[in-house]
Amino acid sequence: MSLKTGQPSISGGVQSAFKRLDPAKYTSLGDFIDEVNRPDIREALVKTYGDQGITGFLQMTGAVKGAGTADKVQWWEETRLHARQTGDWQADGTIDVTNADEKLYARENDVLLIGQGRYLVSDIADNSTFYTLTVSALDGSSNPTSGAVDAAIIGNLYAQGDTQPSEYLESNVVLRENPYMILKETFKVTGSQATNIGYINLGNGDYRWYIKGEMDTRQRFLDKREMMMLLGEKTASPITVNGKSVEGSEGYFAAIEDRGLVETGGTVSTLPELDAIITQLDKQGSAPEYAVYGNTAQMLALDDMVASLNGAAGFGDPTNGPMAYGAFQNAEQAVKLGFKSFTRGGYTFHNKSWKLLNDPTLLGGSAFQGVMIPMTSVIDPKTGGRAAALEMNYKAVDGYSREMEHWMTGSILGVTNTNDDSLQFNYRSECNLVTRAANQHVLIRTA
Repeated sequence: MSLKTGQPSISGGVQSAFKRLDPAKYTSLGDFIDEVNRPDIREALVKTYGDQGITGFLQMTGAVKGAGTADKVQWWEETRLHARQTGDWQADGTIDVTNADEKLYARENDVLLIGQGRYLVSDIADNSTFYTLTVSALDGSSNPTSGAVDAAIIGNLYAQGDTQPSEYLESNVVLRENPYMILKETFKVTGSQATNIGYINLGNGDYRWYIKGEMDTRQRFLDKREMMMLLGEKTASPITVNGKSVEGSEGYFAAIEDRGLVETGGTVSTLPELDAIITQLDKQGSAPEYAVYGNTAQMLALDDMVASLNGAAGFGDPTNGPMAYGAFQNAEQAVKLGFKSFTRGGYTFHNKSWKLLNDPTLLGGSAFQGVMIPMTSVIDPKTGGRAAALEMNYKAVDGYSREMEHWMTGSILGVTNTNDDSLQFNYRSECNLVTRAANQHVLIRTA
């Protein structure tokens, strides 16, 4: 006779736990049923590396947005009001100015300051490929007979009854241009993945992990767009990729490297180093207020310098005397935005740590240590209008903007424009950065 109980045999069915443990080692019921315990999973996503987005630098520095309607942006910048005359002393005491390497700015009757000597130009001979300037020292001393000439034109001298100058200097502007660049990105999720629920709360009680992937893709795209406006470079000639020509666009760093001030000694950490920069800023007619964005090493170096020199002549901070806050309403607003400030040589420097230069996956450890940005607008010499020193431009016309295009293709989650069992998120931007008066900006790097 056999008894049917409806239970699996105790000799080893898949639901049996009878032989799993030695009864002598039994300690608790959990040893038998540990696989049915619910995992204690915390739903909050841990920001292990903090907020990793690096966008916002250009907006913080006062960069404005503009719309573009051509393949490149053009703008004009004025030249120096006073030109210097260069050339070479000759054995007979004249000065040769070659057409190939130098330009003739001096005129007859002009007075040149060469070193400490003042020289009157009495004759200029056109020798086809070069000019010969005959000059006489006002103090009657002999002219040098060799060496390079780099002279300031300080004025002129005319005899009584002489006529007006027959030649004049024309004001000039420099035309600059920067092409647009096109950036693109894509993220994709299948229909099956879109319906999976995970353990992590991504916000507002949503546990679908693909949303995290889409948000990160968008942030990476915005970061890369900003980095290309900062670090982009014009191509010497178009580069062919998949049969299509790709052309670069000048970024902020490249603009400073081309026509700005570059400090190549690494972090600015001593007063002589800062004073050398201030001296150069004076030569460029720079604004009296600067934002200094740097990596941690640069910010610590400035903190140490301020701590050691605070109270010295011509040096101060917001807690030690009057302070200018032209870019901010007051000291409280500057502190709220994360800036620390000090003054030196008539300049106010607002300092802020720059996340991009600290991120080891981006520019952390690179040669770039920081930048000094004039917090002012510049005057367009052609129109007389004021314009921001930095301008982010995006292609746009008649309500259609390519600043940040975002669209979806697929056949899930309400999108039905393809037959693919997936959803593709697309991102596109056509943009560039205009850096006006780059000669007033400072790039700090190690080499």
